[in-house]
Amino acid sequence: MDTVHPTMNTKASCGWIRTGVEKLIKTSGSRTRLNIIGPINLKSMEVKVMRFQTINSDSIIEFFDFLKEKYPGKIHIIWDQSGYHTREKTLKAAKERDIILHFLPPYSPNLNPIERLWKVMNEYVRNNRYFKTAREFRHDIMAFFWNTWNSIAEKMRSQDQ
Repeated sequence: MDTVHPTMNTKASCGWIRTGVEKLIKTSGSRTRLNIIGPINLKSMEVKVMRFQTINSDSIIEFFDFLKEKYPGKIHIIWDQSGYHTREKTLKAAKERDIILHFLPPYSPNLNPIERLWKVMNEYVRNNRYFKTAREFRHDIMAFFWNTWNSIAEKMRSQDQ
């Protein structure tokens, strides 16, 4: 489980440009971004995400409640040691909800499978893409999780992304 904060600005990732030729890249200059919390179940490849106005202990706890509603038994969460993951309020809420937290070593995003999901989301939705409106941006990001992920999840299980 982790959070991601994609922005509406064009994310230039690759392209062919002839030497000596200037290539203009269209960008919105918008500061629009989404704050998303989500886990990936590595057994089923299922992803559940929620958007929040901001990410903090309160939003993490709200997401814990969402998870407990979906999965009433004991839940194990593997995540990094960001501030809102290690706050006393978050730790207490997890314990009260029978959620076991496993912390990854510092500076090791390569050990967290959800980071691969965020990378794939960028590849499918944001890379080299100009969004005309914030509405289009928000829709396309969430549509990735609602639709696209379901059609590519099994393929991602074995890919070296």
